[in-house]
Amino acid sequence: MPILDTHQHLIYPRKYPYSWTDGLAPLEGNVFHIEDYLVAAEGCGIARTIFMEASPDDPHWRDETRFVCELSEQPDAIIEGIIANCRPENPVGFEAYLESIQHPKLVGLRRILHTMPDALSQSDHFAANIRLLEKFNLTFDLCFLARQLPIARALARKCPNVQFVLDHCGVPDIANNALDPWRDLIAQLAALPNVACKISGVLAYCAPGNATLEAVRPYVEHCLESFGWHRVVWGSDWPVCNTRSDLKTWARIAREIVAHADAAEREKLFHKNAERIYLK
Repeated sequence: MPILDTHQHLIYPRKYPYSWTDGLAPLEGNVFHIEDYLVAAEGCGIARTIFMEASPDDPHWRDETRFVCELSEQPDAIIEGIIANCRPENPVGFEAYLESIQHPKLVGLRRILHTMPDALSQSDHFAANIRLLEKFNLTFDLCFLARQLPIARALARKCPNVQFVLDHCGVPDIANNALDPWRDLIAQLAALPNVACKISGVLAYCAPGNATLEAVRPYVEHCLESFGWHRVVWGSDWPVCNTRSDLKTWARIAREIVAHADAAEREKLFHKNAERIYLK
């Protein structure tokens, strides 16, 4: 079954600084180019990808979008969509920014919020800027910690006509087996019809040496149950997945978790939902 990977990063440290990788083995100082991704994904069944912004330091995140748009035009890049970085907290200039980055493969935006102050995404102008995405037919990926899921829900409620995608199953604390209150917060967020869930990133939240199927299964299964097969997509989170495991292991574990599902359900998770949500 072909996979459309909805969360593939690329890191070019000779072009841009990525201070978030400082001290984070094996990412710090290493290159993760499109050619490296193709090697890592070999044998996984990944046929197409969606590039997820990799948060180079200010002001380089603007340059990253242009660079990846050019990269995606190479015939062997397999990049079908691009999710760009943005700053919707800025009260002016957001619509002009959206105009400036238009590209046939631009499908969505993301602002990293799990490392930012809670108040950043709670202003009226933040929500107003996100509502502009409807005009451009763009999605917004939600990157929040588990404790911040009520903030994510409030934002999605303010923007009912925007398609949101929750990254990394809402960043549960898998290392400490913290199913609650994450479990209830996920169910509350899933009640909003304009939010989908990305089954990604979970291995990175496991305890060192315990990035296993058994550790992540209850979190993945709860997201599948809460959002349903029609509102879930799969992402590798490469190369961040390498901090605990690797892409091949995550692809294998994901397949094992959903092995009981019928072919139509697995197709929705691995590529059909992503085609509808991102590549429409």
